[in-house]
Amino acid sequence: MSGQHGRHAQGTRTRTRPAAPPPPPPAPNNPARQPTSAPAGAGRANLATEITASLVVFLVALPLCIGVAVASGVPAELGIISGVIGGLVVGAARGSTLQVSGPAAGLAALVAETVGEYGVAMLGVIVLGSGILQIVLGLVRLGRMFQAISLAVVQGMLAGIGLPLIFGQLYPMSDSKAPGTPLENIAGVPGLVGDTLADPQAMIAALLGVVTIVLSFLWKKMPGPVKKIPAALVAVGIGIGVAAMPGVDVKTLQVGNLLASVDMPGAGQLAGLADVGILTAILTFTVIASAESLFTAAAVDRMHSGPRTRYNAELIAQGAGNTVAGLLGALPITAVVARSSANVQAGAKTRISRTLHGLWLLAFALLLPQVLALIPISVLAGVLVHSGWKLFAPAEFPKMWRQDRGEFAVMTLTTLVIVATALLEGVLIGLAAGVVLAALRMSRTVIRQDLDGDDDIAQVVMAGNATFLRLPQVIEALEAAAASGRSGIRLDLTGVTHLDHACRNQVEEFTAQQRGLGTRVELLMPDQAAKRAYADKAFSDAVSRDQGFTGETFPGETFPDPIEGTVLPSGPGPDAEWFYLDTQPVPDTYSYPHVHPDRAPLVH
Repeated sequence: MSGQHGRHAQGTRTRTRPAAPPPPPPAPNNPARQPTSAPAGAGRANLATEITASLVVFLVALPLCIGVAVASGVPAELGIISGVIGGLVVGAARGSTLQVSGPAAGLAALVAETVGEYGVAMLGVIVLGSGILQIVLGLVRLGRMFQAISLAVVQGMLAGIGLPLIFGQLYPMSDSKAPGTPLENIAGVPGLVGDTLADPQAMIAALLGVVTIVLSFLWKKMPGPVKKIPAALVAVGIGIGVAAMPGVDVKTLQVGNLLASVDMPGAGQLAGLADVGILTAILTFTVIASAESLFTAAAVDRMHSGPRTRYNAELIAQGAGNTVAGLLGALPITAVVARSSANVQAGAKTRISRTLHGLWLLAFALLLPQVLALIPISVLAGVLVHSGWKLFAPAEFPKMWRQDRGEFAVMTLTTLVIVATALLEGVLIGLAAGVVLAALRMSRTVIRQDLDGDDDIAQVVMAGNATFLRLPQVIEALEAAAASGRSGIRLDLTGVTHLDHACRNQVEEFTAQQRGLGTRVELLMPDQAAKRAYADKAFSDAVSRDQGFTGETFPGETFPDPIEGTVLPSGPGPDAEWFYLDTQPVPDTYSYPHVHPDRAPLVH
């Protein structure tokens, strides 16, 4: 290497090919360096772990699939079909390795609202359109676009989904019918409590729901291997046992034929794509389902050390699942945290477990449908109340308040608007609030005024980002300088890192107006930082070398300097418009070293 450098230094163009690296020495007879082979039976052990994990996920998914379908106002079979698709279609696709997909509680309220407005027949068209749109978004590589959403908006969206889900499921938990909108459901809770206490059968159903909720919260604290059994499955078993007791008359699932429940969209339903409301629903389902799936993927990636999620591939996989679900008239599919975390905790390492769980769902629904008819609806409602509480996550609100009160306001606003109106409106308003908050924080303008100095010049110094959002402050400072009665005004904007058109136009109009009135105005703008920076650097280099430099730094802006042979830029004159960009905090005062002693230093 040193020889090559020497030849380059002498100006030669001769290059030598570097010597080929010596061949690696033969591997010694060292066991540590020998490739290790998997122990006999490791493949069978891994497959056994995957099968065990798939059974755990199946036991968690079964009551959730049915409960989400009931909460969505559609037959229970459609929830199972979506669970099967989430396993066999999305589970087999590449993207995320361990997260599990199926019908999600987060979309139950939106599905119920959509079904109430357009009917179950149009649900398939909406889900089909959402799936195709998800595939397109994944193909154009916009999967990570959903990660650009403010965390406050996401948490507010989840809370806005969870809170209506809780109050909405209190009614089926007592074998009653919910009044309708979230606000109506919340307002009707006192009457629900009175009616439940007056009806013994409703009391039994409500107690089953309460037991389910308590088990869901406390089951993980059970000792030993008992806690590995899903709490929802235990609650379902208790519910089936109580419902079978003499004298108990609680509502149970009404389950039909799984294959007969498939309802593929026909030409009449597809014609509904011309409806603006249907297109809006497709867009809403796409945004919410995609965001929930990709946020879940990020959360699941933090649970394990295996392969990371490929977001675009995962979005395509979710789109493929929703496309199939739409063709079969089933519920929309997203990734679900509960099933995914159960899969990770059960020791799964590959996609086999989540694919097999869909196979177990299909086999159970086809071979043992009579078991589903024994499950009390109040138990499923209790499962969903617990899911809604986890979505609501009340502990996140004080946590966000302590961390960032602006983000807390965005989070709370998103939640309240979703509860008061609908999911899409709440998310859009939350996104708008997040953008406004970010714009306000990015547009931080520091304005210092010196209107009481000894000289006859009013100074206005600005730093930071001057945008239209800070225009009122800029105008106020300029008007105060004009009203000071000084003979001159110095506007120093050299510390401004960004000056948008509105503020620039205001400053230039003010300067022209004051000069027209005979006021001496010195305007220093931030557009040409290189000029001033070059001048400062050139002078500094000249001083450090103890020698001057000749020539004009800027044409027409020179004056003799005490250092012999040095010509440096002059201080600002009446019409000077120097440009200098300084991203560092502007100090209270400093003088440029190259300013002539007879000239006043430029004060910041």
